[in-house]
Amino acid sequence: MTPEMFDIYDEDANRIGTASREEVHTAGYWHQTFHCWLVRPEGNRRMVLFQLRSPSKDTFPDRFDITAAGHLTAGETIQEASRELQEELGLRVPFDRLSLLFTVRTDERGTVRGRTFIDREISHVFGYESDWPLDAYTLQEEEVSGLYEAELRELADLFEGTIDSLEVRGVLAPSTSADGNDGLSQAGSDAESVRTVAKQDFVPHPDDYYLRVFELLGKI
Repeated sequence: MTPEMFDIYDEDANRIGTASREEVHTAGYWHQTFHCWLVRPEGNRRMVLFQLRSPSKDTFPDRFDITAAGHLTAGETIQEASRELQEELGLRVPFDRLSLLFTVRTDERGTVRGRTFIDREISHVFGYESDWPLDAYTLQEEEVSGLYEAELRELADLFEGTIDSLEVRGVLAPSTSADGNDGLSQAGSDAESVRTVAKQDFVPHPDDYYLRVFELLGKI
């Protein structure tokens, strides 16, 4: 299989070449990513959607994360990277309907299956309001095990540290629910799921990243 290639950058965001996905995460090269957070209006409330990452992911498997996100492959533009919404969720949205929230650099590290990774990202963070119910999305099971939502203010309280946990509701991908992984009832081809989550169940982006996202999602 041909390795996935990324453009890589120096500390000043100058492009210095390309490297494979494995090399990028082993050597810690800076690379670009697309993030898109979905928010669903519900009366006076706003529900933030977030995905459960697949257990096969090479970084932060089985953690909750951005609704849809991905790396820019070599030569790819941010506009082209918005394909992640359709690939991961089955949601086709014209790029010009996305709201750019901010661009940020993050430097995250961890160990997966005995291998250490360094994930240095230049992330372009977008938001989009969608009124789809959770079971209307088509999940890319290789990437996404489930899709969940929680009220925006409660998520902000979680990352501010004023609450320790909260209950979230979502749907699991068919293969996940077939394994008996907390699927509670059937909703179409997906299984409904209710979980109690804490901050450590999410990918460890800086707290101010999450809080800034939640603040700006409240304005789109």
